[in-house]
Amino acid sequence: MRSDPYQERARALAVEAGLDPDAKIDRPGQRPMPTWCLFRDAARKEKLARDAEVVAADIALKPQAAQYQNSPLKVFGKHDEATIAQMRNCMSVGNAVAGVICADGHLGYAQPVGGVIAYEKQISISGVGFDIGCGNMAVRLDTPFSQIEGNVGTIIKDVHNVISFGVGRTNDERVEHELFDDADAWRESDMGAYRQKAVTQLGTVGSGNHYVDLLRDEAGFVWIGVHFGSRGLGHTSATRYLKAAGGKDGMNVPPAVIDEDSEIGRRYIAAMQLAGRYSYAGREWVIERVRRIIGGEVTDMVHNHHNYAWRESHGGKDLWVVRKGATPAFPGQRGFIGGSMGDDAVIVEGVDSEEAKASLYSTVHGAGRLFGRKEAKRRFTRAEMDAWLQSRGVTLVGADLDESPMAYRRLPEVLAEHARSIKVQHTLRPFAVAMAGENEFDPFKD
Repeated sequence: MRSDPYQERARALAVEAGLDPDAKIDRPGQRPMPTWCLFRDAARKEKLARDAEVVAADIALKPQAAQYQNSPLKVFGKHDEATIAQMRNCMSVGNAVAGVICADGHLGYAQPVGGVIAYEKQISISGVGFDIGCGNMAVRLDTPFSQIEGNVGTIIKDVHNVISFGVGRTNDERVEHELFDDADAWRESDMGAYRQKAVTQLGTVGSGNHYVDLLRDEAGFVWIGVHFGSRGLGHTSATRYLKAAGGKDGMNVPPAVIDEDSEIGRRYIAAMQLAGRYSYAGREWVIERVRRIIGGEVTDMVHNHHNYAWRESHGGKDLWVVRKGATPAFPGQRGFIGGSMGDDAVIVEGVDSEEAKASLYSTVHGAGRLFGRKEAKRRFTRAEMDAWLQSRGVTLVGADLDESPMAYRRLPEVLAEHARSIKVQHTLRPFAVAMAGENEFDPFKD
């Protein structure tokens, strides 16, 4: 059995607290665990903070141009030291003009999830991440919840049976899309070899925190919400160009920042844009397929990426704004933001304010994790998760403890930190959720 890399320090922390690290703690519905496990997260955070210091020293060996040093960083909400340190390391590389950590932020691969950085004439492969174009889409139907209330269990099971969730899945229904006929896009991105596989994966959702939600609004109408990205196409593109740029894969590593007008820059931007279009097409297909199961017509639609880089104007400068797990929120722009399963989701609209400008017109993309996937499985039980969902009236198909609502912040709390830059248009209460099952691993999520 593989040893736990944080056990030694966690045991020491338990002893420092005057506790027996081997004393057993009873957990209803699960095996007892030793006391030292309570200190594992603290030991992990200490290790990550040390790793960030090592990365900072490495970055300091390649001085940043003077005009980009100490660029402003706007932080919404409270975050652990490791997340802040990771973001400051990112902003110490390349032509970083400004940065933001949204209230749902936490450690990510190379750049925090919830982190936003504006670059001048550069783009960060690490910042966009492996799941290029990951995002949310929601539509409102003219179907009242009362019309399907007695059939929710059957509907969500049909959704789970029709939509492909989980590892490297292919879609049982072949999807035709004009994207696959755009020869220039596949050539310019140098991703033509992946085209055929991309055809078979379009409309698959994946696993982890990717989902199909059924919700109802204040007026009692049904909404469909989905969250996923570009699947293997985006992951393969990011992996290829990260390697070509000499970047590293890992949590605390320097970001791979490239010039927009370099050969690799032009090809990566083309690959990112292709993956973004692919993500939009996939989410649109899933929404339409679920609509056909439920019935009714679409009366409203909100659709946005939250892992992407956009060409935008800020402070009179044309910049690349890289958002990793952050929703664009320009004045009047709407976004769909999901909570954890069982929590309400929202439709928000950006407003014009000084706070909004400081945020680079960005907001949260979800509630934000409090505990990593392994830690969530150690801390919580299936009984606790099921009780939470039952109390909220949510029917769940699939998912595992790593996606337990207790592993996340509460969405209203993180939204409150952005209250001066967005307004909530609709609050959507979930009544059914479909996700990948307990034993399904997905290599294409970030």
